[in-house]
Amino acid sequence: MNEKLATPDSLRAVETVFRDELSRGDATAQTVLPILRHLIGAEDNSVFSDEILARVRGMVGDLARQLLDAVASTCGSEGAGAGLRMERVAQALLDNPQLLAHVHSLALEWQLTERLQHRLALDPVVSPLLQALISAADPATQDTAMRFLAAQARWCQAQRRMTLALVELPAEILHAALMTLGVMAAGDPRLSENLALVQADVRARYDEGASRLGLAAHLLFTLGGGVQAALSLDSAGLALFLTALGFSSGQDREQVVFSTHESQLARLALALRASGLKSATVEREFLAFHPDITLPEGFEAIGVDRAAALLAAGEGTR
Repeated sequence: MNEKLATPDSLRAVETVFRDELSRGDATAQTVLPILRHLIGAEDNSVFSDEILARVRGMVGDLARQLLDAVASTCGSEGAGAGLRMERVAQALLDNPQLLAHVHSLALEWQLTERLQHRLALDPVVSPLLQALISAADPATQDTAMRFLAAQARWCQAQRRMTLALVELPAEILHAALMTLGVMAAGDPRLSENLALVQADVRARYDEGASRLGLAAHLLFTLGGGVQAALSLDSAGLALFLTALGFSSGQDREQVVFSTHESQLARLALALRASGLKSATVEREFLAFHPDITLPEGFEAIGVDRAAALLAAGEGTR
């Protein structure tokens, strides 16, 4: 996998190699959000990609704008009070680790989407699996597939503009954003009352199942045991592949997205194996993400259950 992954002579040796790689990768993951939060507010952005930083800033700023628009729509132009300003709301959102991790994962996913489109001609919207589901005999599957297609197309357009619709957030992330807004009203009874109305209104209009990630999850559930079909990047496309890998390996989708980074080689390989893929298939999918890196000799000796156990033993916290 790299110079530190020596060719193992036994299963115990190769497991030790992967434990060490997981430990290094997890240590790196622990530093990502604090560094990202610092750099977004700093002048020197040399450590992180300027593209990722700009995209995170853009999406968080767009979320802040939508929250303030919701306040103005519900309470009138003066309803926000003097304390709520775009920059202050955006900073409060950035200070929420859960929301920041989600937005960062979307920025990484789009960066990877563009790279795979350039290198593998992988369509960012329409994949062979999605085409097959749109043509399925079951009308419900057809409908879900078509709605996911539209949601994926909207997401791609939004990423090009560095924006993110509030209704596209997972339920727990939307809750975090709304609670962040509520905390900012502390000590102002009138503003607290206004923001409570805004929160209720946003929640009433929210449908997680209609979001891109909600539709992807529902679409994969309709496949049942056929979810393995979505573990082929060429067939499923990146968005469905990442969701399927999260389901199959028992990880959050955000963690799966981050595992495609070059600092997380062991986690990606183990996630693919824990998903039930044969070693040859694991190697094929791994090489799609890292064409210049090969898995260590002896990796095939790690079984599905053992790979899952190694993943679970790693911290993997972002």
